[in-house]
Amino acid sequence: MITKYLFFFLSVLIIFSALMVVFAKNPVHSVLYLIVTFFGIAGHYFLLNAQFLAAVHIIVYAGAIMVLFLYVIMMLNLNKEVEPHKPVWIKFAAVVSGGLLMVTLVGSLRGAEAMTKVTPENIHIGLVENLGKTLFGPFLLPFEISSVLFLAAMVGAVMLGKREIH
Repeated sequence: MITKYLFFFLSVLIIFSALMVVFAKNPVHSVLYLIVTFFGIAGHYFLLNAQFLAAVHIIVYAGAIMVLFLYVIMMLNLNKEVEPHKPVWIKFAAVVSGGLLMVTLVGSLRGAEAMTKVTPENIHIGLVENLGKTLFGPFLLPFEISSVLFLAAMVGAVMLGKREIH
């Protein structure tokens, strides 16, 4: 019974803070609301018995990425006077592409309620032991291929960011 009330509390908190991310005038306040949103999502992961995913979510998103966002916002020094205004057609294209993304997400989640049924086999699916067995069992090859892909992306980023010495 307490999980039901906790779910609704976290849902209201996430929706409110996500709306404040969009409507906040100060970009630093917007990032702080985004951190609250990420902690609420991590709370939902705990309610779904996915403790490992919640811990990784807090470490990666609320920790590293938010520090990066704050650093970039403080380095940019956003001022409305010097910020160039976008043409109307670019704003229209952004709205259309966002709408198409929403239609795609709604279409892909139409049959999602059938996948969320709790059975005795998937009751402990979010635990670290089961994640490791799944990741290093049938998904070992895709996991290793993605790690090589990430390594190639890191090497590419270093090469792109490197200055040429003449």
